[in-house]
Amino acid sequence: MEYTRLGNTGLEVSSLCLGCMSYGEPDHGSHPWTLTEEQSRPFIRKAIELGINFFDTANVYSDGTSEEILGRAIRDYAARDDVVIATKVNGRMKPGPNGAGLSRKAIFSEIDASLKRLSTDYVDLYQIHRFDYHTPIEETLEALHDVVKAGKARYLGASSMYAWQFSKMLAVSQANGWTRFVSMQNHLNLLYREEEREMLPLCKSEGIGVVPWSPLARGRLTRAWSEQSERSQTDEFGKGLYTRNTEDADKRVVEAVAKIAQDREVPRAQIALAWLISKSEISAPIIGATKLHHLDDAVAALRIRLTAAEIQALEISYIPHSVVGFS
Repeated sequence: MEYTRLGNTGLEVSSLCLGCMSYGEPDHGSHPWTLTEEQSRPFIRKAIELGINFFDTANVYSDGTSEEILGRAIRDYAARDDVVIATKVNGRMKPGPNGAGLSRKAIFSEIDASLKRLSTDYVDLYQIHRFDYHTPIEETLEALHDVVKAGKARYLGASSMYAWQFSKMLAVSQANGWTRFVSMQNHLNLLYREEEREMLPLCKSEGIGVVPWSPLARGRLTRAWSEQSERSQTDEFGKGLYTRNTEDADKRVVEAVAKIAQDREVPRAQIALAWLISKSEISAPIIGATKLHHLDDAVAALRIRLTAAEIQALEISYIPHSVVGFS
């Protein structure tokens, strides 16, 4: 395993982050394709054995059961101080007023609930799960700063939003002397590269670590264009990320991945991940794993160095996409 600093911080994280959205009780929330706790634990254990020390979840994943599963597995398989746990806040956790969002009330309530589910006194990275249009930025940022000062979080991160929004939040934090965001968790892969226009340059300029989600485009980059998985058929959020408007171009990208993978005699997932890892702005892609070989493929991708010609072949068919994933 390779390790890197998260942005301009001294925090060392593995160059791969295990995303835990796939781990949660299927009858909780809107992810019927998730693995139960018994099914999930071998993946977390193997990730630790492979040297992965970075784990990402969120309060809304399977109504909090993802956090519970991760917390118990970390307790059993690792020393707490040896791992980096990231979770998120914003999504709706209960009906009625103050059951979602980034108000001071919601943040204070949700950090305590997450810590309880994770069976820990602190999270290493506390991230806002999208931008909140209904709460003043100052209220959110001061509340997050207070969470850090209370010792409940070590660092702060953000997730998908417009670059102007993130830039404004960074400026407000700096102006008030509040704890600054150190990472951006955004949507980036060979089928969705809109983040290259503004967000990646902003993060590079500001020393922000980038931990992209869906690096394999919900598996589309790992299989034949016409092939579907159980998740692709039931993942309502995922269905909105890739549309028919760019289907022809997307298909050519998938075919380019397949050709390079065939030439190198490696799985397609390794090529798609190697392309993302080759970007200097990237700290650690967030990988999903529902088969144990997914973890092996991800680690193997760290050793692949694509040539300039291969990168060009992977990128040449891309066309602009509608901005998605911000809500």
